[in-house]
Amino acid sequence: MKLNFLKNFAQLQNAIFLLLIIAAFSILGTIIEQDKPLDYYQSQYSSVFFFDRISLFKIIIFFGINHVYTTWWFFTLLFLFGSCLIICTFLQQFPLLKLARRCNFKFNIQEFENQEYFTILNFCYFFLILNNFKIQKYNIFQQKRIIYIYKGILGRFAPIVVHLAMLLILTGNVIAAFGSFNSQELIVKGEIFQLQNIITKNYFSNLPENSVRVNDFWIEYGKNNNIEQFYSDLSILDKQGIEKVQKTINVNLPLRFQDLTFYQTDWNVVGLRINFNNQIYQLPLSSLSQVKNLSVSWIPIDNASNQGLIFIINNLKGSFSLYNNDGEFFGTFTLGEVILDSFKLEVMEFVNETGLQIKLDPGIPFIFFGFGLLMISTLISYFSFTQFWLSKNQNKFFIAGTANRAKLNLRIEFLSLIYDKE
Repeated sequence: MKLNFLKNFAQLQNAIFLLLIIAAFSILGTIIEQDKPLDYYQSQYSSVFFFDRISLFKIIIFFGINHVYTTWWFFTLLFLFGSCLIICTFLQQFPLLKLARRCNFKFNIQEFENQEYFTILNFCYFFLILNNFKIQKYNIFQQKRIIYIYKGILGRFAPIVVHLAMLLILTGNVIAAFGSFNSQELIVKGEIFQLQNIITKNYFSNLPENSVRVNDFWIEYGKNNNIEQFYSDLSILDKQGIEKVQKTINVNLPLRFQDLTFYQTDWNVVGLRINFNNQIYQLPLSSLSQVKNLSVSWIPIDNASNQGLIFIINNLKGSFSLYNNDGEFFGTFTLGEVILDSFKLEVMEFVNETGLQIKLDPGIPFIFFGFGLLMISTLISYFSFTQFWLSKNQNKFFIAGTANRAKLNLRIEFLSLIYDKE
């Protein structure tokens, strides 16, 4: 009874049904933002109601849809699907592979007639056709007057490789759900930092103890003054401050160190370093929420009349615009240029910071390896498992053939054996 239950559970339709459910919840996890603060879901989904005034916000929180991939029921679905694959592999695929490797002789005429292709030829062609099979690298087994021939058994391994690949992908997802974390950092050029702004952290996540130094940060502009790429030069330091790895990263080229991956994601200008009347000051910059990468700062030049200058910056090329309190435009200046001789005002440097995303995902190697095996299994599945049977009977011999795929090739090969005997 237990064996029958396992066989029924490991049916193909059950595996497809579980896979569709997992895919549906995975799609739901991409539609509903994951791991956001509670007030975010309350503001976004409290106005949608279902089932007699039950808000969508309550449904999301109750079922854990705000963190689908770490809920107990999602892990249960993964466990059931993985169990289905394992049981199917051991109770169905391995026995089929073992059966395919056995010498499957056919002894009576009815067994020959039940194959896809069957015919009766004169005995004189028997050795000629058998020699053709040898030339085409078929495996040939003989028992008295019965001969069994096959080729392409590698295709029988494809379902097993598919199951192994999907199990590796599931394992990688589970490891990622329990051991990954994600961090976002905005760091000023020249500073040394450790991970602090953790966005997501799971049950067994281990935060790294290494420090990171931002050696430099710069932006590459195009001909139309548009940003083409921005770069950060990073160094990974050990506990003693010794540099272990140094690399310049950009948006498409991250830094990988052990299990960590550092991505370049954003940039910002946070201050101005100026020389005002032979005194060095650092002015903070405020970003305007309505316009991306536009920052504003102000410095008083006359305390009695409360007059000052307004700096507007929208790039890191070293240029900025200058206005007074009344909005009068003074012009566009560059770093190191003396702005007002009477006050000896000079902007020495932009204080900028780089935006980094740091991820730890120990399940990635399993997932990548699983998808690699999945591609290999797709290629293997194109190998057709072709079988032929020959039987000598006085002055005639019977020949029959079948294949699990490539039926047209089987037909062509069978007809060529019959009609092209010279």
